[in-house]
Order: sequence, then C-alpha cells, then structure tokens
Amino acid sequence: MKIKIVIAVNSSWNLVNFRSGLIRSMVESGYEVVAIAPFDEYSERLNELGCRYVPLPMDNKGINPIKDLLLLWRFYRFLRHERPAVFLSFTVKPNIYGSLACNILRIPVINNIAGLGVVFIKNSLLTSFLRILYKISHSKSHKVFFQNNDDRQLFLESGLVSYIIADRVPGSGIDLKRFNFSKNVNRDVNRKFRFLLIARMLWDKGVGEYVEAARLLRESGTHAEFCLLGFLDVQNSTAVSHRQMDDWVSEGVIQYLGVSDSVEKEITKSDCVVLPSYYREGVPHSLLESAAIGRPIITTNSVGCREVVDDGINGYLCKPRDYIDLSDKMKKMIALSWKERQQMGLQGRKKMEYEFNEKIVIDKYLDVIDQILSD
Repeated sequence: MKIKIVIAVNSSWNLVNFRSGLIRSMVESGYEVVAIAPFDEYSERLNELGCRYVPLPMDNKGINPIKDLLLLWRFYRFLRHERPAVFLSFTVKPNIYGSLACNILRIPVINNIAGLGVVFIKNSLLTSFLRILYKISHSKSHKVFFQNNDDRQLFLESGLVSYIIADRVPGSGIDLKRFNFSKNVNRDVNRKFRFLLIARMLWDKGVGEYVEAARLLRESGTHAEFCLLGFLDVQNSTAVSHRQMDDWVSEGVIQYLGVSDSVEKEITKSDCVVLPSYYREGVPHSLLESAAIGRPIITTNSVGCREVVDDGINGYLCKPRDYIDLSDKMKKMIALSWKERQQMGLQGRKKMEYEFNEKIVIDKYLDVIDQILSD
C-alpha cells in the first residue's frame, strides 16, 4: 500500500498553476497524493497530474467564526477518514484550520506561508487574532516554509514559530522548461512599447498606481501600450470591479486581456512586466515567470517583490503606492536600448536558474517528507 500525502490549498486553480511540479514529483516518488480544494473550473485537471482530487468547500473572503468552525470540522472529518502520513498546506485557511485538525489527529504537518497579505501590514484586532491562530495551529508543525526572509523573521520575532521548524523556499519555484527563455525580437523603434501587469485585479496589487502611471506617460506623449492580465471581480474586498475596468478601457488608458492559461505567450509579447504591489507577497509567481522568460521587471521595493529584482540588473524597484516614481521607472525602461533590455532579461533568467528553480523547492519538500517518515 502506498504512503498517502494530502495537499490542501484554497483553490484548484492554485494547485494546477503553482503546485503541479510538486504533485507530479510526489506521485513519481511512489506516494499516493490526495489534493483537496474548493471545486472550480481547474479541478478536473488535477486528476491528470496523477493525484486524487476531493472537493472541500472553503470561504476565502475573511474570518466568519461559524464558517471557519465548519471548515475546521470538514478538515477534521476528511483527515480522520483519510489518515495521511503527511499533510501539506498552502494559503491561510488550510494553514490554520487544516493544521488544527492535524494537531488533534496527530498527523505531521508541513506548512507554507505564501505571503501574509495586507492584514499583516496594519496592526488591528484582526491581525492580533490571526497571530494567535497561527501560533496555535503551527505549534506542532514539523516544518514551516516561508517564501521570503521578511515573513520568516516576522514569525520568529513574534514567537509564532520556533527557529527549529522555520525554513525558507524560493517562492513556489519556477518551471524553467515551461517558462523557457525567449529572446525579445521586437526591435522596431516605431512600434509601441508594451508593458504588462499580471495579477488578480486587486487595488492592493498596485493596479490603480499602474493605471495612473499609464495616464501620466500617455499625457507626456510616450509611445506605449499598457496591458492588464488576470482575474477580475475576485472574492476580495479590494477587488477591481468590471465597471471600473470598463471605464479604463473606454478611456483608452489600458488594454484588459482577460485571463489566460498560456500566460507565457503574453509575457513573450511584452517588453517589460510591471507589478507595483504593496500587498505583503510571498514571492509573486508572475514575476518569476517573466524573469524566466527573459523580460525585465519593474516592481515595488516591498516584501516578496524585491526578492525577484536586483535593482538596475534585471529590472527596477519603485516606491510602493507612488505612481509618479513608477512612471519614472517605466520611462527609464523605455529609454534603454533594445540591447540593454535584452541584457536585463538574460540576468533575470540566470537569477531564476540559480535561485528560483522549481527543483529546489521540490527537493526540500521530498527531503522533509523523508525525515518525517523515517522518524
């Protein structure tokens, strides 16, 4: 009988886009992998990875005591039935309520803190409550992976996890075969320079600053186009509405490209990828994808984002919530020669190969799983 591992995330889309390599590697290593997440249009693809998918309803909007107690019960009931050897959790709700259920059932847990969001930027009752939940739920975890050193240090200094179990992985890692280097062949000086922002359409991701910077550049006569790619009207209090997006498109300031399962094609068509996020990111996967393909990046000097960019080497860092500084960095990018931007792209690719290769993340997980099973 195969050793069973359960992996839990807040959406099937997340599993398919960011955890496929890990799931395949665990299956290839001989484990029975069970993936749990709310059902969405990506759920059916999980079985193609060699794992078994089980839908688990989850409210991701916020903290509702009744709904969260129900979620804890669902995790407990499911895990008591499955009895996995190891439980892997990603995103807030599985990290907290999945871990609490595992603690009751004495199932070893490996957590992954993939960014803390805007809640941890402000000090509030919600932040205090979340800290308590993290401390209780992660008290018995075998390992807690962080995607950047800032989040790891915050948890250590706050006493939320112990030094023994805290470790860092380079984001979700990047599949260097899928996101292969692609030379920017757009050398025609008469064509429009193409900027691209890839993210869920949230104000916290800096979408508003991007639009304001685009307005500023257009008013100054800059010959460029400004594109947005990502989910609109997501379940989030800071989501950009359809009406707002329609207004921007009608104004002619941006192009909204919708969503794509072939994001690499859109990155390849761009000259520079921009993410002015002030959300407390883990490490934004869109930036890893863009750097791997060889596109220079402009992002904020904020937690998670700055992990990907060496300022002036493979892109530029700008100030958070500052569309004027963002527009200055975008102007600076346009002013570079094609050869200089190509060199930035090459440096970004090298950084991905040495620091963010998906294999680094997968190997760390397999090593910790081996340690748990050998104890």
